[in-house]
Amino acid sequence: MFDKFIQIAGISDKYEAQMLLDCGVNYLGFPLRLPVNKEDISEESAGEIIKSLTPPNYGIIITYLNLAEDIAKFCKELGCSIVQLHGPIKVAELKKLKTIFPELVVIKSLVTGKYSVNELKQAINEQSNFVDAFITDTFNPKTGATGATGLTHDWEISRALVEYSSKPIILAGGLNAENVYEAIIKVKPAGVDSHTGVEYENGVKNKVKVQQFCQEAIKAFDEINAVERN
Repeated sequence: MFDKFIQIAGISDKYEAQMLLDCGVNYLGFPLRLPVNKEDISEESAGEIIKSLTPPNYGIIITYLNLAEDIAKFCKELGCSIVQLHGPIKVAELKKLKTIFPELVVIKSLVTGKYSVNELKQAINEQSNFVDAFITDTFNPKTGATGATGLTHDWEISRALVEYSSKPIILAGGLNAENVYEAIIKVKPAGVDSHTGVEYENGVKNKVKVQQFCQEAIKAFDEINAVERN
């Protein structure tokens, strides 16, 4: 699942979702129940899109819910099999989530800029048994946002986490068509995620930017795989 993982988050409607699929994006991210940023789509509309998708295309709920029961219920209501948890959550709740909804794929955020490298490594140590992958993102100290900030971070941090973690790590934070190739080559993540980096100023996804983002990401992943094979 996490081989050449390319996610575009912040889908606004079914037409935008279809455009992303046509561009080769297999993972559509739906930020919902957020403490800071405004939702791009209603939960009902997100559920309709997610339930319409078939493998290898998936919808991912991106949320700050932190109680296992709430997360499991929400994902089941929307027909979602992958969840991305961005808020602080107790290890006991992650363990409980895996117990009550074992088939749910769990991606947990690692927020750079808010926590030190050692703290992030400690989080990996504590959470790895109960998550399927991690995603790095960038903290915005001005707004308090820990996702969809449009800000990049020191990629050396993410590279260190990739080398440290036994679970796949997805790179996010200010990625766009101009920097995603360099980011992948430097960090060697399992996947990448973009939200604001492929949008017009009004928040609508830019098809040309999405296509370029996918092309540059796939090119970088292919180059890394070719080197590893040799």
